Parts: sequence; C-alpha cells; structure tokens
Amino acid sequence: MQHMQMAWFRHMISGCFKSTELPPKQGIKVEENSGGQDVFDADAMNSKVSPEHLVIMVNGLMGSAADWRFAAEQFVKKLPDKLIMHRSECNYSKLTFDGVDMMGERLAQEVLSVVKRRPEIKKISFVAHSLGGLVARYAIGRLYKHSPKLGQSGLYANSITEEVTNSSMQYLKQPCEDRVAGLEPMNFITFATPHLGSRGHKQLPLLCGLPFLEERASQTAHLVAGRSGKHLFLTDNDEGKRPLLLRMVDDSDDLKFISALRAFKRRVAYANANYDYMVGWRTSSIRRQNELPKSNLLVIDEKYPHVVYVERETTNNIQNKASFISGAQTSDVEEVMIQGLTQVPWERVDVSFQKSKQRYVAHNTIQVTSYWLNSDGTDVVFHMIHNFLV
Repeated sequence: MQHMQMAWFRHMISGCFKSTELPPKQGIKVEENSGGQDVFDADAMNSKVSPEHLVIMVNGLMGSAADWRFAAEQFVKKLPDKLIMHRSECNYSKLTFDGVDMMGERLAQEVLSVVKRRPEIKKISFVAHSLGGLVARYAIGRLYKHSPKLGQSGLYANSITEEVTNSSMQYLKQPCEDRVAGLEPMNFITFATPHLGSRGHKQLPLLCGLPFLEERASQTAHLVAGRSGKHLFLTDNDEGKRPLLLRMVDDSDDLKFISALRAFKRRVAYANANYDYMVGWRTSSIRRQNELPKSNLLVIDEKYPHVVYVERETTNNIQNKASFISGAQTSDVEEVMIQGLTQVPWERVDVSFQKSKQRYVAHNTIQVTSYWLNSDGTDVVFHMIHNFLV
C-alpha cells in the first residue's frame, strides 16, 4: 500500500502534467534573461514608455518556466504596457529537490540579475505555485531592505565634523521605505503552496488522512524529494537549528522573512478546497481547521465559477486574533507557523473544481500548468489578473 502511494506521488511530481513549451502568441515576445524567460508585449517595449513592473513567476516541485506560460501570456495581453513577466528557471526539474533555502538563494540571485539588466523597472511582484511559494518567501527575505528614501535634501553633508554630525541626525530622521531587490513590492501571490508544510493530518491529502501513512511519509520524504522533502515535513535539523519553515515565520539577523512579506501591498493565497492530492486546504490557505469555510458558505461567482470563497483579512482582524492568543504558549508547530505568518494580513481565495472533469488534477489546474489538461483553471488565473495591483 505504502509503496503504491509513494510511487504515485513520485509520478505526480515528475511532470506528468507539465506543459510543453510552444511558440508565444502573436505580439508577445519571449526573451532569455538571467537563466529565465522574460515575457512581454513587443510593441510596449518599443514605445517611449516601457513597462515598469516586474512580475517574477516561480514553479513548484519538478516544474519549469513552461508551467507559467499560459498565465504569463494572459497577464501581457491584459496589461501590455504595465508588466514584464519573468518566468524563473533557476530551479527546475530535479533542482527542486535541493531544499527551500538553496532554491531561495538561487532565485534571489536570478532576480537581482534580471533587475540589473532592466534598469527601467520600479516595481516587483511574485506569483508562485506549490513549493515555489516557499522558495519565493525565502528569496524575498534575502532581497528585503529597509532604507531611507532617495532624493531627500540634506542627506549628504560636507566633511566638516559639525556638518557630518548634522547629516547623521538628518539621516536617522529620513522617512524610510521597504524595498525588495531595490524595487517597490506590490503583490505576493501563491497558488496551492504548503505554507505550513506537508506534515500533519491531511496536509498531504494523497495519504488519505491515515496516521500510519502520514508518519511514514514524514520519515521517508527525503527519499522522494531530497532536502525539499525534509523541509516540507519539518524533519530538517541543520547544525542543530529549528526546521527551516519554523524559522521562516519571523525575522532573523540576515533574513527578514516577515518584514519582506509585510512590505508587499497585497499577500494572496489561492487554495484548492478539495481534490488537491498534493497540498491540503489548511496549509495552502494558512488557516486552522475551524477557520475553514463551511460547505454551506461556499458561493458561486458567475464570472469566476471555480472561485468559491474570498476572505480579505484586515489589520483589525489580526489585532483581534493576536489579543485572543496573546500570552499563549504552544508546542504545536502548525500553530506556531500560523501565528507567525498571520502577523500580516492575507487575502485568501478558495477554489473548487468539484464539478470539473479536471478535478483530479486540481493541483495543476489551479495554475493552468498545461492549457490542454488544465484549462478549467482559466477563470482562476483571470481572477488573479483582474485583482492585480499594477
């Protein structure tokens, strides 16, 4: 039984639902850049005012830049003069087994290279699928800076001691701004990302919620997915440190995970409410079990028929929750991660393909990994684009 489950899991992540790269649509140009691919409107790039908003698209386990082909082209069609899409390819295929931290470092370096080659860019957003969401969270923690605003008068002074002292005081009083890769952070969006890991009851639905299978998967995940498997099941213990996903719910000396998330104007978690055998609903929507919408609360939106519930968390909601749990100590790692990640507001968008013929591949359909196999997720991609801050 266990052997069959693990074999099926390996088959699922090995790219059986991956898209085949085809020529881009007319008017859309794809250009190799820093190991990834820039997707943009050819006419917009030739105009006097070129797009100033860079969107980094990150694939999941055993994925590639091709997985975001459909969504990237739809973004460019809808907002041709606003966006440059960069489909990252520094972590593809078996490189996704290297661990969230190593993948995050590679992504951070790729982003910096892209930004260096495109000096006209002023804003940045991230759109990530599955494991890619964790990689993106790590990368922004590395890329985050809290710096004084540029262009303020009196920032630099002459070399006279008194003026240097005055300048230092002025520097300290300068209004500061949050930057990711030196750019203004806008949207941070994840699709079916295991934010709380895959450890825990029904967090990897493929295992049918059977305790002995879930325990065994935790012990053997590294055999299937390498260091990434250890990170997903929180079994890593590098140099005696806490599991990486636990460390990623707060700031550390050199990695500002939460400050980086807070810097974005929007944080959105798209989650499959059912039929996702890779990532459970709780972990992808960053909720406790009792916070999941009940079935009788799920509503149908005619414009987006597979978007069944939208929850917009406000700062007041967070403060109320914080006061409710203040002083409470917990050893439950899932609760620790929820408390850490919900220090900042999230929009949660719940998706259901229950009536779709493609429901059994919901993990890929939510992203439209391949249009021919996952086209029913088109409305979910459009929902993201129509709500995107530019």
